[in-house]
Amino acid sequence: MRPVRLPAAATITLPRWGLIGLCLLYILPGIIRRDPWKTDDAAGFGVMWTMAHGTMADWLSPNIVGLPMPNDGPLAFWIGAILIKLFGWVAGDALAARLSILVFFVIGAASVWRAAYVLGGRGEAQPLKLAFGGQPAALDYGRTLADGALLIYMACLGLLLRSHETATPALHVALVAASFYAAACVFDSARSKDALLLGVTLGLLVLTRGWTVPLGLLMAMLLLAALRYRQVLQQLVLFAVPMTLLIPLAWVAAHSLLVPADQGLAGQWMSGKFLIPGGPALTNIRFIGKTLLWQAWPAWPIALWAIYAWRTQVSLHILLPAAGIATLLLLNLAAPVSRDVDLLPLLPPLAILATFGLPTLKRGAINAIDWFAVMTLSAIAAFIWLGWIAKQTGWPAQLAKNAFKLAPGFKPEFNLVALLIALASSVGWVLLLQWRLGRRPPVLWRAVVLSTGGLVLCWLLLMTLWLPWLNYGQSYAGVAEQISKHLPDNYRCVNARGVGPAQRASFAYLGEVRFSKTADERCEFLLVQDTGVRKQRAQLSVVESEFTLLWQGRRASDRNESFRLFKRASP
Repeated sequence: MRPVRLPAAATITLPRWGLIGLCLLYILPGIIRRDPWKTDDAAGFGVMWTMAHGTMADWLSPNIVGLPMPNDGPLAFWIGAILIKLFGWVAGDALAARLSILVFFVIGAASVWRAAYVLGGRGEAQPLKLAFGGQPAALDYGRTLADGALLIYMACLGLLLRSHETATPALHVALVAASFYAAACVFDSARSKDALLLGVTLGLLVLTRGWTVPLGLLMAMLLLAALRYRQVLQQLVLFAVPMTLLIPLAWVAAHSLLVPADQGLAGQWMSGKFLIPGGPALTNIRFIGKTLLWQAWPAWPIALWAIYAWRTQVSLHILLPAAGIATLLLLNLAAPVSRDVDLLPLLPPLAILATFGLPTLKRGAINAIDWFAVMTLSAIAAFIWLGWIAKQTGWPAQLAKNAFKLAPGFKPEFNLVALLIALASSVGWVLLLQWRLGRRPPVLWRAVVLSTGGLVLCWLLLMTLWLPWLNYGQSYAGVAEQISKHLPDNYRCVNARGVGPAQRASFAYLGEVRFSKTADERCEFLLVQDTGVRKQRAQLSVVESEFTLLWQGRRASDRNESFRLFKRASP
């Protein structure tokens, strides 16, 4: 028997303007007014920038000014490079590349919403009819579930930072969500065009971060079809499977034909993207448990409740996301090393599954989630405000001292527009609290609206009040400027030793440093990146005989990382 009994009042959907506005408040802050940061953000931008200003070989073999980047597929970089081509002349290359963040988010958010809508519209997911009528219409129920899934998706803590980076993880998560939407359509209607869409999505997923996740998801869907929904098995085999293979193989073929063998990365990428399974390592189990505890909050407890609540009637709306979650967990358990970025694909199916737990959540559980969001996120927002006041006024003294200690040399700046946005968002949070806790609306998504709203508030405050401080600590603009000042106008190139992808991208873009395109090119200058004093001393003796030290320095906020620029003694 279906566990859901609801009145029509419980399925009042969020106003479209409110949902779209919340999505924009989530994704737009952090796109403007900042440099590429010392994360995958700068490295991803470096590949996009190199493609946009490079040759066809750069488009087929991702690299950062000659530094090969074979660990990720080219799709996310292609999108960013196209946006640089289209909008770089008016917005600047960095901002144009960050527009890809908006594209990736729209794909992921729309796919989660549509997947939940399709699954929620099926008969077995509908609530029981009430004795005297008044149950919600199927269309309203599906839309309300879809709204809940999107709110849960945006409330996941692990998605927040990664969704604002110009890197492959943001697109990877979005395409995983798109694959679940396509799969929901296939299993719901068994149409050939939906199976073809699923194959295209999985094929593009291969071009994002490799074969492992898309092949795992495809195998899970084939197994689910063979065991429970045999009417769609033929469509999957005839359309989804060939397209999943065709798209990445087309790129490999083009790469092999157009890129010289000594510069090609296709073989290395193909061989390196297959999972070498091992046993479920104890370290992986511990890491996954600890990471998902915060990364997938509040999706995971509601998803577990959904499985329990629907245990007597397990249908597609439970089986499809649960099969995906189980597959992705097994892949992470069998991976040589489990990383937080590899757990991100779990978020879309967790959000889709969790939304079917919302109609059956007990009032006590809803109150617990609400009060956790209110207390935790309000405290974080208050600390952000207090930290900004400390940086601006010097009070509280200890907090101001700690802030400037983490970013020596930082000079606070006052931005009236940023302050007004921060004030407006804080007032909006108070009004949301008053509406949710005062009126206690019976709508399904009430359990997660405070979690999403509070997270959006904290991100908005960080990207307005704290953005200059964060940009100062995460950007290489100052170091790039110093390096550029010590290079003559007519030099040919700079060799690099130990310079990481993010640093190489930042120096090439912000400082216009002309790095050597090949490892054996002999340049007039050498840039060395050191990590730790011991390593710095060891490398100094290696290069002193052939080079003369011109400059050494580091970011003021990083004591462990330093850079040295040398000039070759003989041409």
